[in-house]
Amino acid sequence: MSVRIRLARAGAKKKPFYRVVVADQRAPRDGKFIEIVGRYNPRPDPSLIELDIERINEWIDKGAQPTETVTKLMGIAESPDANAPETEKDKRVSKKQQAKAAAESDAEATEAEPPADAGAPADAVETTDVPAEATEDAAEEPSDDDVTADAESDDSADEPPGDADASDGAEDAAVE
Repeated sequence: MSVRIRLARAGAKKKPFYRVVVADQRAPRDGKFIEIVGRYNPRPDPSLIELDIERINEWIDKGAQPTETVTKLMGIAESPDANAPETEKDKRVSKKQQAKAAAESDAEATEAEPPADAGAPADAVETTDVPAEATEDAAEEPSDDDVTADAESDDSADEPPGDADASDGAEDAAVE
């Protein structure tokens, strides 16, 4: 028979309090138990924790296994000023927390590294910065059709859209 030290829920709906019980592992959560060794009420602030540590330790010596929750409660009851001891479940980190920690460590690493120019040897090949516009212009060579279309669009850009015909006639008259 495997014995566990666990919580048994009691109280009304939405108003729980728990008994810390020693029970057979196969018994239902709120069912048959061997002995009540404490109480836990999470509702008041601070929570009420009453445990008979001596009896719990006797049961542990006999082979009873406390659940993670009972282990935490025992840690709090033995030293109320200290936090509960961390269990493996508490040590787990979510994927978001892992990504955040990795980003923070990368940011710290880049801040800690000296600039590349300061540590470069004297015989290293120097690179020059080329403006982004120059690389885009070199990549795209305009065709003859594009050049004439750009020239025509530049002429019409100076004139207001509604007076295109009238201004052409006025310029012709001024030229003569």
